[in-house]
Amino acid sequence: MEEFFNVADIFGENVFNDSVMQERLPKKTYQKLKQTISEGKELDLETADVIAHEMKEWAIEKGATHYTHWFQPLTGITAEKHDSFISAPLPSGKVLMSFSGKELIKGEPDASSFPSGGLRATFEARGYTAWDPTSPAFVRQDAAGATLCIPTAFCSYTGEALDQKTPLLRSMEVVSEQAVRLLRLFGNTTSKRVIPSVGAEQEYFLIDREMYLARKDLMYTGRTLFGAMPPKGQEMDDHYFGTIPERIEAYMRDVNIELWKLGVSSKTQHNEVAPAQHELAPIYAQCNVAVDHNQIIMETLRKVANRHGLQCLLHEKPFDGVNGSGKHDNWSLVTDDGINLFEPGKSPHENVQFLLILCLVLKAVDKHADLLRESASDVGNDHRLGGNEAPPAIISVYLGEQLEDVLTQLISTGTATKSKKGEKLATGVKTLPDFRKDATDRNRTSPFAFTGNKFEFRMPGSQDSVGEPNVVLNTIMAEALCEACDELEKAKDFDSAVHDMIKKLATEHQRIVFSGNGYADEWIKEAKKRGLPSINSLVEAIPALTTEATVSMFEKFKVFSKVELESRAEIEYEQYIKSINIEARTMIDMASKQIIPAVISYATELGLSIGTIADACPEADVSTQKELLIKVSNYLREAKDALVNLRETNEKAYTMKADSCKKANFYHDKVVKAMEELRAPVDALEMIVDKESWPMPSYGDMIFEV
Repeated sequence: MEEFFNVADIFGENVFNDSVMQERLPKKTYQKLKQTISEGKELDLETADVIAHEMKEWAIEKGATHYTHWFQPLTGITAEKHDSFISAPLPSGKVLMSFSGKELIKGEPDASSFPSGGLRATFEARGYTAWDPTSPAFVRQDAAGATLCIPTAFCSYTGEALDQKTPLLRSMEVVSEQAVRLLRLFGNTTSKRVIPSVGAEQEYFLIDREMYLARKDLMYTGRTLFGAMPPKGQEMDDHYFGTIPERIEAYMRDVNIELWKLGVSSKTQHNEVAPAQHELAPIYAQCNVAVDHNQIIMETLRKVANRHGLQCLLHEKPFDGVNGSGKHDNWSLVTDDGINLFEPGKSPHENVQFLLILCLVLKAVDKHADLLRESASDVGNDHRLGGNEAPPAIISVYLGEQLEDVLTQLISTGTATKSKKGEKLATGVKTLPDFRKDATDRNRTSPFAFTGNKFEFRMPGSQDSVGEPNVVLNTIMAEALCEACDELEKAKDFDSAVHDMIKKLATEHQRIVFSGNGYADEWIKEAKKRGLPSINSLVEAIPALTTEATVSMFEKFKVFSKVELESRAEIEYEQYIKSINIEARTMIDMASKQIIPAVISYATELGLSIGTIADACPEADVSTQKELLIKVSNYLREAKDALVNLRETNEKAYTMKADSCKKANFYHDKVVKAMEELRAPVDALEMIVDKESWPMPSYGDMIFEV
């Protein structure tokens, strides 16, 4: 039996957080660092030296021998290079442990080996990592020892962003600047900053590691490329919020302990809809810290799974036929003195500041729906979005009955005079208390839903960084705030100008508001009538990065340059091409070396058994075996033809001389179709061939035997 512990005793024990800094840093140094964090001022090298020394001493006490600049290149995962604290050996043969301010502030990894979309050639290797002091350093402890991890931004020698963090920090600054402008117009003189607050809910699958290692598709691509559904899937709704199995609960306990020590406020855990699927949700944090924490969560989920003989699958769609995994991004704007700008209050219709900000959100999402859709696009998410299990591929905003009613009043009369209230919910059971229900229901089919005092962006994929969606949300909101402030600052009568602006915005952007069933075919038709973009794949979404509206906005606020946006579009095309190529080659390998040989062996045994029975008993009816053999042989021929076609199609795609956009579209239109044509007969064969003869674990084995 594991001994009990108090979470408060271990929470943040491996983080160089504010309390540690107050305790260890000289008062003057601490104040300078806090000023850097709160005001964005540059940190001088002398102060950095003091911080670095204390950080090193603290890390060594935690068992650290190395430090690393921990950064997030455009690979979807984190990167790190480890350097030990030792300096040159002394004449005595001993060594000193040292860590300078310069080493804390700046690192120099090889920039040519990371995705750059043409920004850096192979021979142009220099890149820099720069310390983000607003995200605390931490010590990661594992079987390999302990390492001091310093969250950093990553840019090229010529200054272009090569990571997720750099544009995120830029976007946080601009949305803060524009939001403060608006607050000043409403008479708020005390709030100095507005900070995007984010909570990213993380979904994932867990399967037995031995079964994972027996599936080449899972190992190489993160998802199953073949697999027939078992007799039972998720249709009984008995896994969602069900009792967590003891093996999984033990795993979750160890995940929580690791996260709590790293200052990640892991709050909620439960079974998700699909068998073997689960969710972990943290408490909200400052945007860049939340993005860092989500990367720590994904790393920890994977690492701890191995200790328990499990494999954590973060792909958006590891199993066809059951729900995939996403990452709901809960986003709000909060002042440094605790005011949530998305808080409607008890009477939203009277909260003019809230109504204006709400309408500005609608404007931002409506104007840049294509860009917001692109921010949640990746290869894996193509299998999830629009599949009656996740948000549809069309961006819309759900406000709920209360706010939608207020919006309707504003549009029809120009003034909102009332807000719907929550009613008393009577349970009908005397021993259960009656309670007040919320004024609004929830809509799980909406991609962008208002949920009380925040917006929940439900499109992002489970294995993606939430950096990109939040860069987009912050920047499109900054643009909407800026345009509103430009107009209101010139107004002679502020109150009248705000009133007119709210009505105008509500009227012009009501098309983006939808409260119905986002899964229904009728919504696709309705969205088309409204002129809303319907983008069904990553390759369709990528052009949104380089439209005139996108480039103009990002350049205006200095979040991205045109060159940086073009490079990111190029990276996404390249990643799509490489991912589909790997999937196609994996299918070819599995079909050629495992599946077809196994089916031939089974068919041979079946044929021999027919002959053996006929020889032993000529009167015996072997028609069933013959029918089965014919069926297997027909599917085998279909699979072999599809395999040949996939090999030829993929080779044509791989060798074609075309720009990345055309090549990615060929992979999407031709190679993916050829992959589907191979999967169909193979999945049919799996339902016929003897289980002992099938060369890999089945869906039933993987998702029900954990």
